[in-house]
Amino acid sequence: MKHTLNRREFNRMAALVVGGMLTGCTTRNQFDLILRGGTIIDGTGSPGFVADLGIRGQRITVIDDLSEASADRIIDVQGLVVSPGFIDIHTHTDTHLIVDPRGMSKVMQGVTTEVGGNCGSTEFPLNQNDQSELDAILFEKYGIHAEWNSISTFLEILERKKIALNYLTYTGHGDLRAYVVGKNDVPPTPDQLNEMKRILAASMDAGSFGLSTGLEYAPGSYAKTDELIELCRVVSARQGTYATHLRNEDDTVEEAIDEALTICRRAEVSTQISHLKACNPANWPKVDRILDKLNNAITQEGLPVLADRYPYIAYSTGLDMFLPLWARQGERAEKLARLQNPELIPEIQAYAKSRGERIGGWDRIMISSCRTKENKWCEGKTISECIRDTGDSPFNFIRQLLMEEELRVGMVGFAMHEENLKKVLQSELVMIGSDGSCLSPDGKLGEGNPHPRNYGTFPRVLGKYSREEQYFDLPVAVKKMTSMPAIKMGLKNRGLLKKNFYADITVFNPEDVLDRATFVEPHQFPKGIIYVIVNGVLTVENGLHTGNFSGQILRHGTV
Repeated sequence: MKHTLNRREFNRMAALVVGGMLTGCTTRNQFDLILRGGTIIDGTGSPGFVADLGIRGQRITVIDDLSEASADRIIDVQGLVVSPGFIDIHTHTDTHLIVDPRGMSKVMQGVTTEVGGNCGSTEFPLNQNDQSELDAILFEKYGIHAEWNSISTFLEILERKKIALNYLTYTGHGDLRAYVVGKNDVPPTPDQLNEMKRILAASMDAGSFGLSTGLEYAPGSYAKTDELIELCRVVSARQGTYATHLRNEDDTVEEAIDEALTICRRAEVSTQISHLKACNPANWPKVDRILDKLNNAITQEGLPVLADRYPYIAYSTGLDMFLPLWARQGERAEKLARLQNPELIPEIQAYAKSRGERIGGWDRIMISSCRTKENKWCEGKTISECIRDTGDSPFNFIRQLLMEEELRVGMVGFAMHEENLKKVLQSELVMIGSDGSCLSPDGKLGEGNPHPRNYGTFPRVLGKYSREEQYFDLPVAVKKMTSMPAIKMGLKNRGLLKKNFYADITVFNPEDVLDRATFVEPHQFPKGIIYVIVNGVLTVENGLHTGNFSGQILRHGTV
């Protein structure tokens, strides 16, 4: 009597044939790993659906019903969300991965790819003096040496080090300008501008994804718009991206947006507005106009411009921002000398006082890191709290602290408004970026009182702003963290859950995912991030780092 196979028997037979079991062969299973029964949120913004996901090698090979398939390992993820690994489009993770290649604070919140070199700051190119200074700083702080002076050697060192997540970088305009023009407020000569363009082109050919600017910081702030347009034409010719920390984020933020759009328009360059915000109470009403400017640039002109933002109302920067721009030019010794010059102190004091008033008072500025043991007591305290302890005036405290720490003081400023934050996060043109670094609760990267965004950005968006406050649904939140940044950076085969895409995957519990890091206790991992897979390798399992290092250095033009 002829036997007819039913569907289950047929699928089982097919699996055995593929596995070589009917021929007597001992070949590998169909998959290295199967994630079974999870809710697939694929990064497109479409609603989730329940399916299995099969991985072989570094790639996703099947998203379907794999109930009859074989694998080296099968993980039951029923009730959990399976999403693309998060791409942090705005980070300052650079030498941190040399100090600790585990990438703890980012991998543990589901980040599988870091975009470094933002705000005009990179560890290259370096002349001999700057390399020596960086070497001294890194050795004092972390016990490592600056063994590079170019992007090529920097990326090669990271590659040899082996890292736990993927890394790519911009070229920092501030360091490029310092290398060619110097650190003072002078325009480049035609030859110097051509040299900057040549080095930028070579940097992109070596793997840089474009140019970043920090136009509030010296020496990048000394560049005029035309200089930036010329450099961005180099970026555009190589299909790169221009990421800009605007020239101003408070009183003249609208004019700064206009400048960024002018550069985008005239250089025809893909543009990314970094950490979009309007700082200080007097400027909070400007957020609606800022968003309108950007939306009109996209919808009416078709300009390739987007933005990113972290989900907090405080920024983080250096305390030397309380010095006027003219006082921040030149070498470190020159800046320190100005702080001791009695003829200059009154003007510096007036500027610092105005910044304190504009942010809303000294209780809105917190010291986050100090270099010396003697001043560690300041960390985690506001300037108001510090001067209560010292009996000093705000300016004298700031001035003395900057001198004692040789300007290396970190601060957090509570300058933004929660309702504005929600408007920005909701915008269709805004992606999620931490503006943070790979830190760790243990070791050298666990020192200080850093901004909690280093540990909590992505779970905070998923938990607080999506699940709890419902400012956007979960598929939209995931899209802002995955396919949008992948497309913006030109990353092919990443940012989506799709056949033949790299298996960068984050599995989280949608019911309880949430940040734990606070401004008082920032070195805390989030909850709800269960598994993280980087290029097909389990890097976080049951909320614990596995010690695997499967991250890749991503170079522009090769991904």
